[in-house]
Amino acid sequence: MTDIKPVHVIGGGLAGSEASWQLANSSVPVILHEMRGAPSNDGRAITTDAHQTDDLAELVCSNSFRSDDWQFNAVGLLHEEMRRMDSLIMACADKHQVPAGGALAVDREGFAQAVTQAIHTHPLITVVREEVTSLKNTGWDNIICATGPLTSQSLSDVILELSGEGHLSFFDAIAPIVHTESIDMDIAWRQSRYDKEGPGGDAAAYINCPMTKTEYETFIDALLDGPKADFKDWEHVPYFDGCLPIEVMAERGRETLRHGPLKPVGLTNPRDPLVKAYAIVQLRQDNALGTLYNMVGFQTKLKHGAQADVFRLIPGLQNAQFARLGGLHRNTFIQSPKILDRKLRLKALNNEGVSLRFAGQITGVEGYVESSAIGLLAGRFAAADRLGRDMVTPPETTAMGALINHITGGHLEGGSFQPMNINYGLLPPLEAPKVDENGQKIPLKERGRAKKRLMSLKALNDLNSWLDKSFKKVAG
Repeated sequence: MTDIKPVHVIGGGLAGSEASWQLANSSVPVILHEMRGAPSNDGRAITTDAHQTDDLAELVCSNSFRSDDWQFNAVGLLHEEMRRMDSLIMACADKHQVPAGGALAVDREGFAQAVTQAIHTHPLITVVREEVTSLKNTGWDNIICATGPLTSQSLSDVILELSGEGHLSFFDAIAPIVHTESIDMDIAWRQSRYDKEGPGGDAAAYINCPMTKTEYETFIDALLDGPKADFKDWEHVPYFDGCLPIEVMAERGRETLRHGPLKPVGLTNPRDPLVKAYAIVQLRQDNALGTLYNMVGFQTKLKHGAQADVFRLIPGLQNAQFARLGGLHRNTFIQSPKILDRKLRLKALNNEGVSLRFAGQITGVEGYVESSAIGLLAGRFAAADRLGRDMVTPPETTAMGALINHITGGHLEGGSFQPMNINYGLLPPLEAPKVDENGQKIPLKERGRAKKRLMSLKALNDLNSWLDKSFKKVAG
């Protein structure tokens, strides 16, 4: 057994699980505190409004980790960087992937169970099922707070007091899941947009439901008129554009959905290939068996009683049976650029002998992969502290470094700090190449794509150099 003092990780979601794994694999013991599954005062297990199980790293929204294309997509680049850093989240996602075109989607139950087993069986990780309500007078000197968008009110109040700053909140919405056998395949068809193959080699990973203009207009009317969930205590908070409820998008204009999740481009109805659908609803496989599909982009705050009626107006879903209806949960994030340093530590405690780091969605990143990436870095920073070693942040030319830069000062000075997915706009710009690797001139319309690949290649080269120089000091 080791005589190294443990690091305490609060929260067993994606970020907390990844942070714990990185710490333990750096030979640093971990105590992971997770409130779900702990007994409450009335004897029942504590849970949240969004979670269904007490598994670690449960996915409460989509089952997609989004694009897996590292050459031309920033989130795919982040996937690759995390794989090169021995990410537990990426390893479990790869093991439990389901067909999803060019995206990496997972069987959510198999994925969460794999993460849970890996954490529980690691000899240097102890999982304690309890709710942590304070960060003061604990005797802990190295802490990672990865409590995510569902941080309890008591802990939120402590964070407020320690940081001296307020929280911002916004709605985060959950999409419905449909039983596959209830989808009318005489109307719908299988095809990925532009027939693009995903990680599993499937170019027909989505189920597509076409709509005529009349059907689309009828659907929009029902969507706008349907009763919405009323959370009066939350109504003053803004939505994040990356996860808008579908009815909120419709309220911004009747054509908004046709240019968003219901866009009909890149898809051809094999039954009538010469007729273009006015709009198309896509469903993506949600479990390994293929028995469940989720409605892509259909996060909603419609009341449960209205959801089935409204969504059954979609051709192909007229007899849909729902395994889970949509819903909302509260999301909270801190003013990271003001209160965190470049190593994710709360600045206010840096001179008090306590390293309190924040990780995951609470820091102002958005998305499963981004949250996990910040957890990965927080774990490695905390390991370096505990082992008495220095570890510099990854270069801003990498996706990892770009995320750190965003949440610790990358937003516009004086502007409103908002959650952000990884995107090429967060990386330092490069000039678009005019010739390819063989010296051949690149057509003007293809230079943007070539630029993305160039940025990705530089990111991975810079990440490898950083790992050689910095991380091995931590890993020993």
